[in-house]
Amino acid sequence: MAAQDDKRNILIGCAMLLALIAGVAAIQIYSAREKTLGYPLVAHFDKADGVSVGTEVYLAGVAVGKVTHQSLNDKFQAVLTLQLDDDVTLPKDSSAAIQTESLLGAKFIALQPGGDEKTLQAGDEIAYTQSSLSLTDLLDMIVSQAESAHGTKAEGGAVQ
Repeated sequence: MAAQDDKRNILIGCAMLLALIAGVAAIQIYSAREKTLGYPLVAHFDKADGVSVGTEVYLAGVAVGKVTHQSLNDKFQAVLTLQLDDDVTLPKDSSAAIQTESLLGAKFIALQPGGDEKTLQAGDEIAYTQSSLSLTDLLDMIVSQAESAHGTKAEGGAVQ
């Protein structure tokens, strides 16, 4: 009786091990397939606060890719590799900007197509970029716009 229980336990253990191996293999195959879909473009930003690998890339509000790699170049700029869907073609003079979903929301890359007849190819660089704004930069911009709209300037804590 004990020998039969041992055989059953060994069979259950082998089945669990095979299921685990199959699961890991499926994850590896899916990950490799996901990395090969689309084509890469490179963009350089002076500041890429809040952007990381996996950040979404949008064109006209539609998700068309993700950030797949980030590094620094010798000029201390953030170099982002954007993996775009194969069916998305962008003119050579297109631009990329780091934007925020809301005041304190997540960052994303927004693409703006240009008007050039030639298109960006795999590995090309997006020449026109706009870095991310920090919350402080955003508040400074709002204050300066309000001051210019009212024709006033804050000095020494008092509005004149």
